[in-house]
Amino acid sequence: MTSPAHIAMFSIAAHGHVNPSLEVIRELVARGHRVTYAVPPVFADKVAATGAEVKPWHSTLPSPDDDPSAWGTTLLDNVEPFLNDAIQALPQLVEAYEGDEPDLVLHDITSYPARVLAHRWGVPAVSLSPNLVAWEGYEEEVAGPMWEEPRKTERGKAYYARFEAWLAQNGISEHPDPFVGRPARSLVLIPRALQPNADRVDESVYSFVGACQGDRGGEGDWQRPAGAEKVVLVSLGSAFTKQPAFYRECLKAFGELPGWHLVLQVGRHVDPAELGDIPPNAEVHSWVPQLAILRQADLFVTHAGAGGSQEGLATATPMIAVPQAVDQFGNADMLQALGVARHVPTEEATAETLRSTALALLDDPEVARRLKDIQAEMAQEGGTRRAADLIEAELPAA
Repeated sequence: MTSPAHIAMFSIAAHGHVNPSLEVIRELVARGHRVTYAVPPVFADKVAATGAEVKPWHSTLPSPDDDPSAWGTTLLDNVEPFLNDAIQALPQLVEAYEGDEPDLVLHDITSYPARVLAHRWGVPAVSLSPNLVAWEGYEEEVAGPMWEEPRKTERGKAYYARFEAWLAQNGISEHPDPFVGRPARSLVLIPRALQPNADRVDESVYSFVGACQGDRGGEGDWQRPAGAEKVVLVSLGSAFTKQPAFYRECLKAFGELPGWHLVLQVGRHVDPAELGDIPPNAEVHSWVPQLAILRQADLFVTHAGAGGSQEGLATATPMIAVPQAVDQFGNADMLQALGVARHVPTEEATAETLRSTALALLDDPEVARRLKDIQAEMAQEGGTRRAADLIEAELPAA
């Protein structure tokens, strides 16, 4: 039996980064540990529901309610806000944990202050990765080419100089790239099936625990309408949802299919009035209980975020992947390579293409077989309980 410990979790205010950790936190609390969770106030209630004690801090990152354009368009646009946020967050977190240092630090991959604090406190740090991780050769094959041009610019040089200076001020001599991308220990909260080059991932560092989903009862329920022969859920997640033209194509694609029922989630940035007439076999919402619907759905049109992708796999739901940003393009390609989805770029996602792709997917017995195989593989990865076991194994000996 592991002795109760103080475990501190750190994350940012983003659904795709907080949600994957919640069941793990709930399990650690149930095992008798004191868990504190440092997160901006917008997620305080969600975190508190796990039994963890919230340590609120102010973030300068765009919030989940902000327009996606707040993130900019270039690589430096995307990464600079995380460094800026980390530098201003660290003093807040130092104060929040003064005299209350934990025995172990858990952190989302975006929480740079967490690794600094673990170094200061001399305690183990375990990364919780909600998406793919680096494999042997990743730097040469992906990161190097991606950063080649930005590194040459004055702005890129200034970014790295500022990052290195901040780390040095905190007693860390590691270069920013491995500091961000090469944790000493990491639990990967996606199934191994979604990981590119999984055979080249160092499993002494990275442990794939798969989906940690819980029952999600608190998110509400959903009932399949009587007479619905096929149910399709369309969701582009919680961030990059401002796509009214795409939603109109979905309404055309599935609103005219006899026996089909469409559930369309449009997010906070689209008014359903922009979509025109809603056919009687469609329901439109800003948010839906996604997992509850997927457990009953026949098709999932998704942005291929890590969370949605693994929910599609866990429920054995065929997918049309329409990626919008960041890792979603790679996930879409992975899903297609697995034989369980078709990758359709947004600009090609016309009503006709969506409809024909959907019918072909559902008519292919090989897709259903592959989904069942992957679902069975995921069930063996251990999920929430194995994640908690592995975290406890990293606690310092009493």
